[in-house]
Amino acid sequence: MKAVRKVRAMTGGPMETASPYLFVVYHKDEYPAGNSKMEHPSKVGNGMDFDQRAKYRMYHGEKVPGFPAHPHRGFETITATIEGVIDHADSLKNGGRYGMGDLQWMTAGSGIQHSEMFPLLHDDKPNKTRFFQIWLNLPSASKMVPPAFEMHWAHEVRSWQSEDGKSSATVWCGDFKGVEAFGKPPRDSYAANPASKVGIFHISIAKGGTLELDPAVGDRNLYMVEGSKSVVGGKRVERGIHAAYIETEASVPVQIECPNSDCEFLVLQGRPIAEPVVQHGPFVMNTQQEIVETVMDYRRTQFGGWPYDRPDVVFPREKGRFAMLNGVETAPPDNEILD
Repeated sequence: MKAVRKVRAMTGGPMETASPYLFVVYHKDEYPAGNSKMEHPSKVGNGMDFDQRAKYRMYHGEKVPGFPAHPHRGFETITATIEGVIDHADSLKNGGRYGMGDLQWMTAGSGIQHSEMFPLLHDDKPNKTRFFQIWLNLPSASKMVPPAFEMHWAHEVRSWQSEDGKSSATVWCGDFKGVEAFGKPPRDSYAANPASKVGIFHISIAKGGTLELDPAVGDRNLYMVEGSKSVVGGKRVERGIHAAYIETEASVPVQIECPNSDCEFLVLQGRPIAEPVVQHGPFVMNTQQEIVETVMDYRRTQFGGWPYDRPDVVFPREKGRFAMLNGVETAPPDNEILD
């Protein structure tokens, strides 16, 4: 049995996924120093800036990069950060500033509005941002659960390292070679069911290093997002403008080699949700009729409305990393972000 079924260069934007995943994007932006309002010092975005060939993108932001208030229903977002910070606000009056290795889970469930902005905190040096956003589907029985979100701070996130020090893995969900992810996903997440076997890992391999992925249950996809070349399951992989997509046979081990450069991979695996998927923008349901009902619900209720005076909410520059959930604020012990 071949370890690799398909290899394909990804030339920009959302990357190909398989159930139970819906969507994954690798965000890597090198923003300039911001102005006094944490905005871009000169450029005003056009609200649709997704050019993956550019040094940075404004996305839907016009002055602050990011994604101003928008709705979701029927799935959840997993935002796994590496560099930079994100300001989150939502229609339940939850919010927070997180990044630099933090992990946020947000179950949209029956419906929520939220904003995800990337404030340019530094006014004297560039602002770099690097993170993954992953959309994980919900089965039909959980499509209408109450919205929820959880924060796993960077110091809580667990990792694995090889004996030779040439390869490592950040374990955002699931089990990687005996290292289990910290805490639990939200209660109604598909990943909270042990039978789903959801695994989300960020793998780094130094030049000349190798790593063997153990057999998995369900489907497994790899995305080479950094590095020029690698060999995966005996097949040569070259990264495109954005990334390389690698569909593997989960039931056999997969050998990864990085002979010419340091490499980084995202690994997504899990049992498929064997149900129909009907998507309309930010809404993901099982039937077209449910999509029609969702659009009507949103027009009628705005999923709770937007309790802020601006759609692109950002917090004060001096505010450290924090999470506000149901009126209670928490923060990691190392919540300073400016140096």
